[in-house]
Amino acid sequence: MGTIHIDLFATLDLVAQAPGNPDEDPEGFDFGGWQAPLFDDTVGRQVGAGMEGMDALLLGRRTYDIFAAFWPSQTEGVDGGIAALFNGIPKYVASRGTPDLTWSGSTQLGPGLVAGVQDLRKSHQNIHVIGSLNLVQTLLRERLFDRLNLWIYPIVLGQGKKVFDGGAVPASLALLEPPVASRNGAVLLRYGLTEGTPSGGDMRSSDRGA
Repeated sequence: MGTIHIDLFATLDLVAQAPGNPDEDPEGFDFGGWQAPLFDDTVGRQVGAGMEGMDALLLGRRTYDIFAAFWPSQTEGVDGGIAALFNGIPKYVASRGTPDLTWSGSTQLGPGLVAGVQDLRKSHQNIHVIGSLNLVQTLLRERLFDRLNLWIYPIVLGQGKKVFDGGAVPASLALLEPPVASRNGAVLLRYGLTEGTPSGGDMRSSDRGA
């Protein structure tokens, strides 16, 4: 069965809305493009490394439209490498509407998201969800993910759509590798979903460890 990766850039207060540019998702949000001043070569390398083995994209409607308008025209540098990957793999759009599927390799996911994602697991090994916050809320709520890859940036915005904005259910995750910090203060945390839910304890217990 394939693995569902959720890849997100977020602030310290876990706002993940419109990190890339001011026009990405301006609705009720004043800080579009907040990631750009803090993006550096460490982030770029780690983003590229995290995409190794990706063989499908699963995107919400808004993110798909943004990607479809941008990536087919990118051919140089780092963007050229990512564009070649994105343009060459299947793209699946989770939408109840009628998205424009002219981007090569694009397919609309069926009306049943849970069944559609399970079908993707049978067809692909590494499916990545990038941005797509509304879709992410559903994936979190239904536990339809295996990896949560979070880039946390050292800013607080106090407004905007958040990573866990109405979609979270109790879940336990395990840190899969040591965090990576960039020179601009961003920290990459790669988590894997584990079985079960968080349990309680008593910090007064004498066997809790030093």
